[in-house]
Amino acid sequence: MLKVALRRTAVAALLALTAACAHKPPPKDYTAYRSEDPHSILVIPVTNKSTQVDAPDNFLATLAVPLAERGYYVFPVNMVKRTMEDDGLGDADMVRAADPRRLANLFGADAVLYAEIENWDASYIVVSASTTVRVHYTLKSGKTGETLWDQTTTAAYSQGAGGIDPISLLVGAVKAAVERAHPSYIRVANFANAQAVNTPDQGLLPGPYDKGYKKN
Repeated sequence: MLKVALRRTAVAALLALTAACAHKPPPKDYTAYRSEDPHSILVIPVTNKSTQVDAPDNFLATLAVPLAERGYYVFPVNMVKRTMEDDGLGDADMVRAADPRRLANLFGADAVLYAEIENWDASYIVVSASTTVRVHYTLKSGKTGETLWDQTTTAAYSQGAGGIDPISLLVGAVKAAVERAHPSYIRVANFANAQAVNTPDQGLLPGPYDKGYKKN
């Protein structure tokens, strides 16, 4: 019986591993990315498909750090936003529709990063709350306008009860209420950025100021 149980466990584990592998996306093609070898990234204003009006500015503020930590020079996002507004590009959708070569030329950037918020939402169910952010990232060449990297990432954060006893339920309800009043969008946005930028075979290649530059 023990052998049968062990065999069943092994089979179940193998099936789970196979399923996980089946859902794992194939490695990205970095041929154009490596050929372009960008050193600096211009982050343009974020476009927004969600119903949260403040989402673009809040999310924009989280983008520079993970890109810099990945080894790239990142133009200060607030300075970029103001400069574009002065140049008649105050609307994020208008900026997104502009030629990336023109945008890059304004600042002398090697590449332009586009981010579009597809979902920026918080749900609340009595003793639990969940905050979800879904973002589509695109990195384009400042020389050719060609897409060098493209990624969509979803990140979520849940807050609520950790047990079924009355105290846990009460604590969970309080935490959920706090999360509902002040959703952890920035925390989830930071996680989404880190996941998009750093995931092996899917994220950005290490930049010139990273110790892993040109090692993969």
